[in-house]
Amino acid sequence: MKAISIRSPWWEKIISGEKTIETRTWKTKYRGQLLICASKPTGHAVAIAYLADCRPMTKADEKAACCPVYPRANAWMLRNVMVLTKPFPVKGKLSLFDVQPPTATVVVKDLKS
Repeated sequence: MKAISIRSPWWEKIISGEKTIETRTWKTKYRGQLLICASKPTGHAVAIAYLADCRPMTKADEKAACCPVYPRANAWMLRNVMVLTKPFPVKGKLSLFDVQPPTATVVVKDLKS
């Protein structure tokens, strides 16, 4: 599964449902399931989302991104965020990376975003 490391407080905002757009200065053509990993010091996978689109960020995206638009910002549109009941350790990396989730990964809450 493709994964992405996200710093605090942004991953908390994603799993609470407040943040439905992740922003990056780089684009991706990848669409599909995305493992949300809380970066250091947590170092755990905390949720699974569906990456529906990636496009240049606009002023209209600011509320959903929980940040103002900035130069070269791309809006990663997250849908169907599902929080894991048992976060599992993941060593974060830059960019998208591959992780094999444990077979017993269970979703606690579907945010229907």
